[in-house]
Amino acid sequence: MKAGFYLKLAWDGIGKNKRLYLPYILTGGIMVMMYYILSFLTESPTILHMPGGSVLMSMLPLGCVVISIFSLLFLFYTNSFLIRQRYREFGLYNILGMDKKNIGRIMIWECIIVGLISMISGLAAGIILSKTAELVLLKLINAPVTYALSIGVKSLWKTPLIYFGIYFLLLINSLIRVWRSKPLELLKSNKEGEKIPKLIWLHAVIGVILLGTAYYLAVTIEEPLTALTVFFLAVVLVIAGTYELFMAGSVVLCKLLQKNKSYYYKPNHFVSVSSMVYRMRRNGAGLASICILLTMVLVMISSSASLYFGAEDSLRSRYPKGVNISITVKDIHGIDDENVESLRNTIIESCSQQPEIDLMRTGEIPGLFSDSGVTIDYSAFIDFSLATYDNVGYLAVVSLADYNRMCGTNEVLADDECLLYCIRYSYNSNTFAMENGRPYKVKKLLDEFIADGEFNSMIIPTICIVVNDFNAFVEPVSSLANFQGDPMMVFDLRCGFDLETSEAEIAAADAIRASLRNLDIEGKNNIYSYNVESREANREDFFNTFGSLFFLGIMLSIVFLLAAVLIIYYKQISEGYEDKSRFDIMQKVGMTKKDIRKSINSQILTVFFSPLIMAGVHLGFAFSFIWKILMLFNLTNLPLVIMVTIVCFVLFGIFYTLVYKITSSSYYSIVSGRKER
Repeated sequence: MKAGFYLKLAWDGIGKNKRLYLPYILTGGIMVMMYYILSFLTESPTILHMPGGSVLMSMLPLGCVVISIFSLLFLFYTNSFLIRQRYREFGLYNILGMDKKNIGRIMIWECIIVGLISMISGLAAGIILSKTAELVLLKLINAPVTYALSIGVKSLWKTPLIYFGIYFLLLINSLIRVWRSKPLELLKSNKEGEKIPKLIWLHAVIGVILLGTAYYLAVTIEEPLTALTVFFLAVVLVIAGTYELFMAGSVVLCKLLQKNKSYYYKPNHFVSVSSMVYRMRRNGAGLASICILLTMVLVMISSSASLYFGAEDSLRSRYPKGVNISITVKDIHGIDDENVESLRNTIIESCSQQPEIDLMRTGEIPGLFSDSGVTIDYSAFIDFSLATYDNVGYLAVVSLADYNRMCGTNEVLADDECLLYCIRYSYNSNTFAMENGRPYKVKKLLDEFIADGEFNSMIIPTICIVVNDFNAFVEPVSSLANFQGDPMMVFDLRCGFDLETSEAEIAAADAIRASLRNLDIEGKNNIYSYNVESREANREDFFNTFGSLFFLGIMLSIVFLLAAVLIIYYKQISEGYEDKSRFDIMQKVGMTKKDIRKSINSQILTVFFSPLIMAGVHLGFAFSFIWKILMLFNLTNLPLVIMVTIVCFVLFGIFYTLVYKITSSSYYSIVSGRKER
């Protein structure tokens, strides 16, 4: 046979099954478009040369990786669905004398046609919309907008290379599946119902246990970074538990509905329940996939939106003052009154507006936290990893005199008493002791402390302890040194102040930095290192980071949402073709179009809200995780995060309802044998 014959059969097959192939081609094209857009942004000269562009360039490739991996997995899923729907046609070809080699040629041409259409349309849409995406990103990060058009040269060859590779793998998978099938199996593939699986209650129990474990982890973990490490384990548990529960639950639900005589033996319920019984576990798997995708989108968009809309709060938490200064001195003598006053005068004289400031003295040391206090272990701090996070922390010591002066309080402590302020750590003991030191009674756990952005920005737990006699507390560890011979205890001087304008704050920070640099070069004031930051100078980096995260969240949410919509659509289409023969029989014995509509509504209402409700439950328990992880970004506005999460869920619920309403019309048009007007 000539090659043109197979090409014609392939084209006709796509045309006759356009209800199946058009969404598949559209999905492939959108995935290509999304990948090209993100890839284009990674080489965009506008973003590359803008302030903070390096931050964006380091984050956008992550989106490319996620989209390419998800494209592979999801296109495999949808392609398997398409091949399953074509089994009967291929089986008929086989019985009529066409061997599997010839069928394979048809499949090769179909893959080439679908791949080329998806690739060309996706690249064309990507090139057209890439500038729009760039403008949206620039708007999100408050960057200057430029309207110069450009094309990503690297993206033009990299995108086809990746997606032609994906379509090649899809073709190999399809050929293997058809090659292993027998002609009769192909013909009967969509006629066989599912058998009730054994030990179905065991699967349901396993699903409940897996979800219960994930939910327990979500609500019991206190430390943010521990939540980050356990989050991925919880995700795996939720995915596995959701699939187990939905697949087992669909079977259990069908059996319970069949046992309910008053419900089951009604025209609109009888047909719908019988249809669900026909595909119990497959129905559960589809609903579970929809639920997981909805959860992914809700978690992603709510967290990234919270970061974006809470960027100002996060910025002020990291930089509580317009100008923030931290000076590390070489030893404890660097924080004596004379040196502190000298440095204070240097800072004031460097500023044109002469701010009023006080320097807070701190002694800081890494160690291992426990119920009794802190054990000094520098090696554990250097070898810090997420696995050892539970007890690795940082201790900051402040004298009571400095605390009262800086905070305007009048606290009184005995020599054996202390005040504690914990950041990302819960300390519940009544005493606190540092290694080789005496125990101190915890008089009070402070709700607020001297504003210091560096403490807030540290990802590991920090305990700030206020004591009456600073020197007596640090003396037991003052002689300890690390493996390089440097002192374990680091002594800092910290302060911050606001000026009338952001320009004045930036200028003051530059001037103070220059003055401290001169002192360091001259070897004066015992300076070891220094850090001077202004809030306004770092504003662009903050909004670039959070804006790019929000943009990535939007882009990836669109991809995952598209996948959920396609699964819903294919679920309706496949079930429509499977149920058509049953509805045809029911219509011949008197079932009206109105009865069909009632039966469809019954089936939809029985299972429709379950993925959305379950996604809401997942999101509710995941909120604790989300909040703790957002705290690592210095986001402390809990009402804002709650409001954003609720709004995202409500909007998503409306969109989900509309999608299911539209796709159910396709189901109705198939089973009723006509298009709806």
